[in-house]
Amino acid sequence: MAEEADTGIPFLDSQPFNPERPRLKWDELKDWVSPVEQRFRVGHYGFPDVDEKSWKLEIAGLVNRPLSLSLDEIKKRKVREQTNTIECSGNPANGGMVYNGKWTGTPLHLLLKDAGIKPEAFEAVFFAADTGTEKIRGGDYVQNFARSLSMKDAMREDVLLCWAMDGQPLGKNFGGPVRIVAPGWYGVAWVKWLTRIELHDRPYLGRFMGRDYVTIRGEKQGERTIWRETSVGKMNLKSIAGRAAKRKDGTIRITGAAWGDGTPIQKVEVKVDDGPWTLAELHKDNKTPNTWTFWHWDWKDAKTGEHTITSRAIDAKGRVQPAPDDPFITLKRTYWEANQQAVRKIKI
Repeated sequence: MAEEADTGIPFLDSQPFNPERPRLKWDELKDWVSPVEQRFRVGHYGFPDVDEKSWKLEIAGLVNRPLSLSLDEIKKRKVREQTNTIECSGNPANGGMVYNGKWTGTPLHLLLKDAGIKPEAFEAVFFAADTGTEKIRGGDYVQNFARSLSMKDAMREDVLLCWAMDGQPLGKNFGGPVRIVAPGWYGVAWVKWLTRIELHDRPYLGRFMGRDYVTIRGEKQGERTIWRETSVGKMNLKSIAGRAAKRKDGTIRITGAAWGDGTPIQKVEVKVDDGPWTLAELHKDNKTPNTWTFWHWDWKDAKTGEHTITSRAIDAKGRVQPAPDDPFITLKRTYWEANQQAVRKIKI
């Protein structure tokens, strides 16, 4: 992404790095796969200690043959390795809670088929080892973190029961022994510390599906606004200008990344201040549909002073990353799924 001969120019809105709450250092990003020490970590009920030797994965619910599998038994099944981008659904427009990693695991659909899916199965619910007490209609209930995918999504070949990241065990911080890898979905769907999968015949509406991780968005219809609540799902189209550097010829190269739900990125455009949109160049190192695409744009004859740099991605379906004043953004009342154009500040 970056060239060693370049001289970096920091963005004025860059956030200081906190190793206790890691985030991607955009201005240092050089490789397609992100540094492990800069990958965000989230635990909803803490970070549980799971004994890998005694751990079992239960597959139950609407199946003909319930399964109980050890880690070794899962690893003996078909192995698939893939590179995918994961983004936290709470990542701000210019945030670093996103990364690209190499994931290794067993395709989930193969195990579900082995368990024998009953025809009335509507969705797969993934339960984690971390637990907390929730008050529901006046009662206290111990709940596992859990999320679901429709059967259609759960049966995709690239949804994994993942046990390794970049060739190493996941470990406690990243959801080991096994987590879900759900390419194209926000990270909340990539359930960590997985212990149980149940097939249900109706929507699962636990806290992290029906009450939390819910986006409230309005739509103007004449004089009234229609408000809708939707569960956080697939990643929205997004891009960010991550690094600025002065090259030997005086040109300032702006580099960044663009990603979304797996729909190919068709183009990225960049503008300075309130100037026109100009086309950036997409890099060719994108290997799979569910990974980010690097891009760069060369800024010639940059004027001294403070400026803003804005990027927007456009995908193969013609969808355009929305501006900050787009109603799709201004009528959103929750911070989940923020994908407005990131306006970065820089001084030349």
